Amino acid sequence: MTIAVIDYGSGNLRSVAKALTRAVAEAGRSDQVIVTADPETVRRAERIVLPGVGAFADCMRGLDGLPGMHQVLQEQVIAGGRPFLGICVGMQLMADWGREHGGHKGLGWLKGEVVPLTPADPSLKVPHMGWNQLTINRPHPLLAGVAPGSHAYFVHSYHFEAAPGLVCAETDYAGPVTAVVARDNLAGTQFHPEKSQAVGLKLITNFLEWRP
Repeated sequence: MTIAVIDYGSGNLRSVAKALTRAVAEAGRSDQVIVTADPETVRRAERIVLPGVGAFADCMRGLDGLPGMHQVLQEQVIAGGRPFLGICVGMQLMADWGREHGGHKGLGWLKGEVVPLTPADPSLKVPHMGWNQLTINRPHPLLAGVAPGSHAYFVHSYHFEAAPGLVCAETDYAGPVTAVVARDNLAGTQFHPEKSQAVGLKLITNFLEWRP
């Protein structure tokens, strides 16, 4: 099996690829992890990962700047049902809109908007950076074996206000913050699994084995 990590100039690619490779090795699998900006390589991949670090609009422009990538993603992920994992801004790009410095259209795969993080406690800093507990709202194969209350690593200033039924897990930052979204073959994490030690490795391993 091939796992394509999309390189569009906005991702923590080395860490993500390294975490995927480690999960493959520890699970005794023979999967190949490829970091690529080539739509044809993504077309042939059995699983697709979209990382993301930075501003929503910049990341969307980076993805738009890869000729043919949108078409391939639409074909393989939406029409073809390939398992897809978005990480941090890569998860946010699945939304209808991003409200960072204006309004910017997202991929429109999951209903909702990415809005500024506004914790009710003014003493809490933005960006939200560090380890926070996960509250699991509903079971999902990617969260199998992840205990409620487990900690994951977050770095973000905006969060995904997703439509009801899409949120699988939240964290609390003086108010609920979406941590994991999923629907059909689509999944995304606001936290960084590649930086979340055992919890992140478990989620990545689950993604490799996921059969939506």
